[in-house]
Amino acid sequence: MAVYTDVSEPQLADFIGAYDSGELLSYKGIAEGVENSNFLLRTTAGTYILTLYEKRVNRSDLPFFVGLMEHLAERGLSCPLPVHTRAGESLGELSGRPAAIFTFLEGMWTRRPAPQHCRAVGAALAGMHGKAADFPLHRRNGLAVADWRPLFESCGDRVDGIEAGLAAEIGAELDFVEANWPADLPKGVIHADLFPDNVFFLSGELSGLIDFYFACNDLLAYDLAIAVCAWCFEQDGSFNITKGRALIGGYASVRPLSAAELAALPVLCRGAALRFLLTRLYDWLTVPDDSFVTKKDPMEYLGKLRFHRSVKSVSDYGYDDERVTA
Repeated sequence: MAVYTDVSEPQLADFIGAYDSGELLSYKGIAEGVENSNFLLRTTAGTYILTLYEKRVNRSDLPFFVGLMEHLAERGLSCPLPVHTRAGESLGELSGRPAAIFTFLEGMWTRRPAPQHCRAVGAALAGMHGKAADFPLHRRNGLAVADWRPLFESCGDRVDGIEAGLAAEIGAELDFVEANWPADLPKGVIHADLFPDNVFFLSGELSGLIDFYFACNDLLAYDLAIAVCAWCFEQDGSFNITKGRALIGGYASVRPLSAAELAALPVLCRGAALRFLLTRLYDWLTVPDDSFVTKKDPMEYLGKLRFHRSVKSVSDYGYDDERVTA
């Protein structure tokens, strides 16, 4: 269960007393989510989500995250909306952690994405990029290309203990990505973590996006590449070209991709797979087994990286270059 900080009923009742959110009826920890402690709150006024921000989240980034959700919600994107206290504050402190209350978003994430889910996700991601275009705050991507090699080096000499030759393979991939990463593509605010568990569906329709705690400023097409990695592979590791066509096509139906973005997508996908391989590898090797942090198998993303390495053009993802801009 991904609740790292316990909250007592008296503490919580005192905390929500600053809000016009009614009296506390019940609360329980939410098992999903690996970065923060989340609770489902039921009050006389409705249902809410309480988030306590743990140590892996930088406090100085919270105004960016919370402000972004408010900005997107005001522009019509369905996402959790921060609830303000009667004093107008969206952030407080509970059990020694920064804390915030959010509106409850109806829906569930899909365990088995189908092409129609992928198309809806692509369109929603492009919509998010458009709605965030005038967001005034800026946050550097703390896991950008320049951060990957230091992260890899911090894993030490234990990498080949996972698979023989893995360290050399990752080193060669870093060389390639660093030399070929595009610099002049459109940039903006990206979600940077749009995995299936961060997208809700209700009655078959996409009902909203959640978990903006990796959001930052970076290449918009890189965000699309992350989504390709997250949504378009089957459980056996194979790439589903129908899902790839649906996801990229859904994105382009809202925000047409430039020829340069399409040409760069295979490199961006290699980078996205490498980024998640490295963060998973670091946690796998350095986080104690009895830690509350949920460790994920890095080999899943090694397989995805090897597939992307074989891709020659965006057509290998099933996309036929429709709606290309100059």
